[in-house]
Amino acid sequence: MTSFINDVVLDLQKKNVEFSKLTFILPSKRAGVFLKSHISNHLNQTIFAPSILSIEEFVETLSDLKYANNTELLFEFYKVYLKHTPKDQVEAFDTFSKWAQILLQDFNEIDRYLVPSEKIFDYLNAIKEIELQHWSIDENQTTYVKNYLLFWNRLKLFYSELNLQLLHNKKGYQGLVYREAIENLEQFIVSKTNEKYVFVGFNALNKAEEIIIQELLQQNLAHIYWDIDSKFVEDNIHDAGLFIRAHKARWRYFRKERFNWLSNHYTTTKNITCVGTPKNIGQIKYVGELLSILKEQHTSFEHTAIVLGDESLLIPLLNSIPEGIGPINITMGLPLGSIPMASLFEDLFRIHKSDAPLLYYKDVISILSNQFVKPLFNIEGSNISDQIIYDIQQNNMSYLSLHKLELLADTKSDLMVLLFGSWQNNSEIALKKCAQLILEIKNSLDQNKTENLLALEYLYRFNVVFNELNTLNNTYSYVNSISVLFGLYKELLKSETLDFKGEPLKGLQIMGMLESRVLDFDTVIITSVNEGILPAGKSNNSFIPFDVKLENEMPTYKEKDAVYTYHFYRLLQRAKNVHLIYNTEPDVLNGGEKSRFITQLDIDDSHDIVHYVVSPKVPIINQNLIEISKSQNIINQIKQFSKSGFSPSSLTNYIRNPIAFYYEKILGIKQYEDVEESVALNTLGTIIHNTLEDFYKAIEGQLLTLEMIKEMMTKIDVTVGKHFKSEYKEGDITKGKNLIIYEIAKHYISNFLKLEKQALKEGNTIKIIAIETENEVSIDIEGISHPIVLKGKVDRVDSYNGVTRIIDYKSGRVDQNKVEIVNWEDITTDYDKYSKSFQILMYAYMMHQEGKITLPVEAGIISFKKLNSGFIKFGKKESQGTRTKDNLITEDTLLAYEFELKKLILEICNPSINFVEKEV
Repeated sequence: MTSFINDVVLDLQKKNVEFSKLTFILPSKRAGVFLKSHISNHLNQTIFAPSILSIEEFVETLSDLKYANNTELLFEFYKVYLKHTPKDQVEAFDTFSKWAQILLQDFNEIDRYLVPSEKIFDYLNAIKEIELQHWSIDENQTTYVKNYLLFWNRLKLFYSELNLQLLHNKKGYQGLVYREAIENLEQFIVSKTNEKYVFVGFNALNKAEEIIIQELLQQNLAHIYWDIDSKFVEDNIHDAGLFIRAHKARWRYFRKERFNWLSNHYTTTKNITCVGTPKNIGQIKYVGELLSILKEQHTSFEHTAIVLGDESLLIPLLNSIPEGIGPINITMGLPLGSIPMASLFEDLFRIHKSDAPLLYYKDVISILSNQFVKPLFNIEGSNISDQIIYDIQQNNMSYLSLHKLELLADTKSDLMVLLFGSWQNNSEIALKKCAQLILEIKNSLDQNKTENLLALEYLYRFNVVFNELNTLNNTYSYVNSISVLFGLYKELLKSETLDFKGEPLKGLQIMGMLESRVLDFDTVIITSVNEGILPAGKSNNSFIPFDVKLENEMPTYKEKDAVYTYHFYRLLQRAKNVHLIYNTEPDVLNGGEKSRFITQLDIDDSHDIVHYVVSPKVPIINQNLIEISKSQNIINQIKQFSKSGFSPSSLTNYIRNPIAFYYEKILGIKQYEDVEESVALNTLGTIIHNTLEDFYKAIEGQLLTLEMIKEMMTKIDVTVGKHFKSEYKEGDITKGKNLIIYEIAKHYISNFLKLEKQALKEGNTIKIIAIETENEVSIDIEGISHPIVLKGKVDRVDSYNGVTRIIDYKSGRVDQNKVEIVNWEDITTDYDKYSKSFQILMYAYMMHQEGKITLPVEAGIISFKKLNSGFIKFGKKESQGTRTKDNLITEDTLLAYEFELKKLILEICNPSINFVEKEV
């Protein structure tokens, strides 16, 4: 493949030009490295390198102005806005900046296309007046209508005053720089009669650029080389040639001079494949697969480029490139906003934007666990941030004050002040604290500099951003809140990138569409070839209506689409192998359907396009249930656990899922405990149990009386409050959902006592036998030589009209069918159906073994979510459909239960029966 740049250098050689005296002007600086390489390859002598400029840099030298960055322009514009807007109509800077950016872009377009400003602003104002007369005929116009018209009326003033202010400062936005360059063009030409300029690879030119280039060509001070295929120029409706057709037809220079060049590369034989794959990540994974295939085919990556239609896919792409590809050069920068450190400052701004006296625990934990902040809390080999997070979670601190954080941090309290101390809605304080934090992080990273080089580079770039923010804050007085500062921070972050180091002339090239200008490759892989990305499609971020743009020959979406069309087809011109990849599952955020470019290639008969759709290999994943064989260590742990005691809940946990039992009881792995923002159900249950224990423990062995219940009723508030404080620690129960749960707990206790009261009024006698009684019994099981202990705590044992009842409290809902059984062997098989029956029968079994009760007894549940059902008794049914059941627990009942209980424990202790996961 002969590249366009190579052809340009060869043609200039034929003209015997002195390369060292040339100034090359390119669409972007990116191609300059390749240009220098080609010049050095063709010259056999040592020369001074020619000057190579981008078009923007060249125009800047012409204008004697410097480009102002976007943030600087906003501040200068706001200064003008304040000066010429009545005080009662002035908007805050952050509100102003939202529409001002659009207006600045319009000013830019007006100047780049040399539209007479007076004409267009008067025209816009007249349009708006006509519009308003149409829908606001009333002579007494509202304040809104008047302000609306005044805004349009002031646009001309804003434009002229801003230009005067910028010119005074010797700065300008791009359009103003271009307009000034036109003013200085004649003088420039007179002073540069011995210079020679070479314009290479241009396509879409604004009016100012056209005039500059044409004048230099007319004065024989320049050469120009176009990179276009004759097919696109000769086809009058093909958008790839839209601009160059117009230049060729309209420029006077080409009436006499040859048009360089119309090539015929596009129609040469090419292998073009068009691949559809679902989702963005699917595209990137396919690129990785494609690179592996090309590597196996011994394809040289020296002339291979991956062009990302959507540049946000750079990081996934870098993670998908297979090993052994060789050198890679990345022409685009990594956006500073996508690196890990960005989240730290984002979190800090979000916390301090509200300036609330209390900090939400998740925000605090997010900062303390940040990879750059956490090392700041190192003390003598340990890190206290982990302990602080643990304390927050254990004590249910949903909201924390700075003072509380200082107490938790102890010797690192100054760090807490730095991170969480109020910024007082003051940008100066915020910038000082961020600068101090950057310094603290730097000192921490410097302790192991060799391993933290990348992190230090991140930190340096953020330091640059905050220095720039500090300069803006000191120069302008409009950054008067954290919200405005945050907006500026995000604006600066958008334009900052972290550049990759690489050898630009070697290996695989990864670039965006605009970086590909003027460059040619044998193999081209283009991703995201979807509508809304390639081309970008319609967008109307402008105050200037479409018809007004047409009237004044300003670019619309039609011209912007044509720019993308040219870049797309130019990449295909000299390529031999082209892979177009698009997303088959488009959505609102990630582009639309398959790009029109693909459809155009299909309609065009120049090439045969191979189409196919690929999808990720989705293997059939057989759910392999975990199975743990019982090693000697595990057997020893089971023996230890057997000695400490099987509780009803541990055995029902085994019934539910043996692996859960293994993790919790054998390995000792506890569930992760996070802050309870709202009171959890198990916490609510504990509070109810503890409250009733306080009420009834004092009357063990006594008959329950109405006076006792009356006294209990008066203590509900105090006792429930005490247990909330004990169980929920520092969690707040004074508002929101927690207050509702607190009231529900009191309501449950009150309703339960009313139920007791009603029973007594109906003539029933209730004697409290035991409350929260501990049980522990040893049992012998044939085949097990080590000790087996059963243990458990029974919520309540009473005598109801002479019948002993074993009662278990449940704060959740329990239905009657959950405490019934037909076949005894089922009791250890189905957790959902029989776990409640298993539990209460185990209580009865243990108490009987210890001689604490005399059979027969009743056992059952009191469900606080179903108090109307009263005492829900256990029952043994003879068959599934029958309504009759035996509610009394007798010797036979416990013998049948004992058989199943021992069988279950035998299974747990049996070395040859593995722990096998159940599908829960």
